[in-house]
Parts: sequence; structure tokens; C-alpha cells
Amino acid sequence: MENNWKIVFKQRIGILLISGLLLAACSPKQKQGEQHTSSYSTTQGSLLNKIQERGVLKVGTTGDFMPFSYQKSSESGDYHGLDIELAKDLAKSLGVSVQFVKTTWPSLLSDLQSNTFDIGMSGITITLERQKKALFSIPLLSSGKAAITRDEHVKCYTTLEAINSKGVRVIVNPGGTNELFSRKNFPKATIVLNEDNLSIFQKIVDGEADVMITDAMETLIQERLHPELQAINADKPFNFFEMGYLLPVEHTFKAYVDQWLNLRLKDGTYQEIYTTELNKIK
Repeated sequence: MENNWKIVFKQRIGILLISGLLLAACSPKQKQGEQHTSSYSTTQGSLLNKIQERGVLKVGTTGDFMPFSYQKSSESGDYHGLDIELAKDLAKSLGVSVQFVKTTWPSLLSDLQSNTFDIGMSGITITLERQKKALFSIPLLSSGKAAITRDEHVKCYTTLEAINSKGVRVIVNPGGTNELFSRKNFPKATIVLNEDNLSIFQKIVDGEADVMITDAMETLIQERLHPELQAINADKPFNFFEMGYLLPVEHTFKAYVDQWLNLRLKDGTYQEIYTTELNKIK
């Protein structure tokens, strides 16, 4: 019989997965005629054709966001996670190999626009600001921002108002939605920038910071990896957002990615990979 915490973890993670499957089924199509800063031709020179001719799908990923994309050690350079396995499946569907390209949250859009990679797959939040410059696939799942802190401090940080207090140290990784959310909501707190997202949680354990705001799913995973930490409001996040794959403004390639993802969500492949990757994290 599984321990109670394992049962609860799977139930809470399962809610996020079900939400994603429902969103994918009901998600509206990208509106035609939206203005973006750059685009590929959708005729014979489409990105889809270029990838097939090149024989390689270039996937941009940050490698610092469990369970989507992470590296077990900086020395190995190998990427692991849900989006990494799905990237391999996407490449296989195209009949090409996959090449993972290191990107960062601050350089995500500029790397895409400079054609450093063809698609961003790294647990990327769909935002209006990003959609001004790029496209997204249909949503994978829905989530929201939640807090995580040491066990003994949980009652101190249950609301945004409580976190937004002088002397509270909110630690964030730069360039992404975690930093944007924290700077907007916690002007009175001290924002602590940490370049490496994965090392943030140990720093909270060590007392170098008090709390982090991140994706609800990540708080549940880091709670599992660090017994000293506890997710505060993963079941009732502070806001709502969806995640998807970041794409250049090229509708032929987007149409292919959307249909591939739709099929994987419907045929059970996505859920199978999702469950397998979660079980690997210990």
C-alpha cells in the first residue's frame, strides 16, 4: 500500500493533468490576422518543410524546470522530463532526429526569433506578452502560481498580502513569469534573484530565502524532493494560466504541432509519458 503522501501527491498532480486534457479539447484556434513581429512563409519554404529537409528538429529548452525539462547534473548535459520525451516523439512523427538547444528564460523569445531553435518545450507559460511576438500550441495543461516555504513557516505565507511584507525574502529565477509575478505582487518584500532555478529550493531549506512563488506543480514536486519544504496553496493557486509549446509565427508548422499534440492527448501517449516522468523524480 502506498504511503498517504504518495496518494495525495498523485491525486493533486492528477487534477492538473485532467485540467490540461479538458483545455486541449476545448481550446479555440489561433485567430487569423493577428499581428506579430516576424513570420516564416507558409508556402514551399515553410518551417515544416525546412525541418524535414534538414533532418533535425531543434528544440529550445531551459533544463531547469521539473517535471518538464531538467538536467540531473551539469556535467552530463543530458535533458530529462515530460517535454523532453514529447520532443523526441514529435521528432519521430516528422521522421527526423532531435537536437536540444540550451536557452534561458530571459533569452527565450530572442532565441526563437533568431532561429536558434524551431520550438520551445520547457513548461512555458502562455502569456499575452509572449503572444505579441510568437505563437503557441494548443494548451497542455492549466495551472497557477503557488508558494513554497519551510514547513515551520507555512502559516506565515498563506496570502499575497502576508508575503508582501518588509523583511520577507522572495527568491526567484530571472526572466520568467515567476519574477514578473513576484515583482508585481510583492513591492514591499525583498526580491532575491537566483540564476539557477533548480538550486532555489535548497537555498530555502538552508535559510537563504523565505519563500518562492512558482508553478503549482513544481511546488508539489519540490515538496516531495525536500522534506523540509511544503507547498502552501497548490490546490488553490494565486492565479490561472495555461502552458504550451512556443512557436515562431508560421502557421503551417503550428498546425502540424497542434494536430500532433491533439492526437497524443487523445491516444493516451501524453498521459503515459506524464505518469512515467513523475515517477522518475525521487
